[in-house]
Amino acid sequence: MFLKSVKVVAAASVLAAVWIAPAWAEKISMESTAPTSVVGMVPQALAPKWAAVGVDVELALGQTLTKSLLKMGQGSLDSSVVPLPAYNLLVLGKGPYAQMGAEKGKALADNVRSLFAFTASTYHPIVWADSGINSWADVKGKRVYIGPPAGAANAQIMGLIKAASGLEEGKDYTGIKAPWGVAADGFRDGQYDVYVGVYGVGGQALAELSLSRKIRILSLKDRADPPEVLGLAVGDIPAGSYPGMVNTDNVIAWKTLMMMAVKKDVSDDVAYKLTKTYFDSIPALKAGNVGLAVLDPADAFDGLAAPLHPGAMKYYKEVNRAVPAKLVAK
Repeated sequence: MFLKSVKVVAAASVLAAVWIAPAWAEKISMESTAPTSVVGMVPQALAPKWAAVGVDVELALGQTLTKSLLKMGQGSLDSSVVPLPAYNLLVLGKGPYAQMGAEKGKALADNVRSLFAFTASTYHPIVWADSGINSWADVKGKRVYIGPPAGAANAQIMGLIKAASGLEEGKDYTGIKAPWGVAADGFRDGQYDVYVGVYGVGGQALAELSLSRKIRILSLKDRADPPEVLGLAVGDIPAGSYPGMVNTDNVIAWKTLMMMAVKKDVSDDVAYKLTKTYFDSIPALKAGNVGLAVLDPADAFDGLAAPLHPGAMKYYKEVNRAVPAKLVAK
């Protein structure tokens, strides 16, 4: 008897899986965020490839990834994409994990292992072109979407806004939190004036939004590196990336760095297959989806703090790739 390889849960709906895993496949649970973001598209695109090598992934999308990390630490979730700052905050017992403190936070973090890092979505600070907001100075006093409740994105978005404009949430503008899955609809409905969304550059979802009404994307003032604690890197959004984009110059933006992680007791075989299949599949993923063009095997260790799983270590040893000493599990 064959098993369905993937059950993708997005918001309240269940999308039927079409990939079939071998009967001997090992089933694991996995979570990620918005299905239209790079962070959501990567595991969706890999799911049938993982199924083909015997890893049956039950994938839930639209999740708050800081909570997904906590589930792995507690042992109730096998795998998740994780924002890099979230792991560091869990180790310290700070941010969304402040109530548990450093001792408990570190104990939970010790149950998590990394497989690889990848450059993910780019933050797009979007306004309607006819809104009267033409620069960051015009954002003062406005309502700004700053990510989901309790997510690591809040600090990243507020850090971006401060770097771009000097404006601070609660003092200079009103930050509004809502799940990623409803953020674009909230912008369409006028619930906020600035929508800092996460998209792969040139992605279809934002292209469609820009066709409904022209957009302007606000640019950072320079290419200064983001604070290391935020787990971000400098990137670009070229002018003309979207049909309704009115910018005539390239936009300087920040892009997110993410970690594919598993709980510590996931088998070495599964961790090896998850890792190897990702790197083997990068050319096909990039060729099949313009939103995944950011994927680069060179990013494998960028910003990682969680120790590598032994199964991932096996893959890197197999391809003769040197592993930073700090990522070797004690």
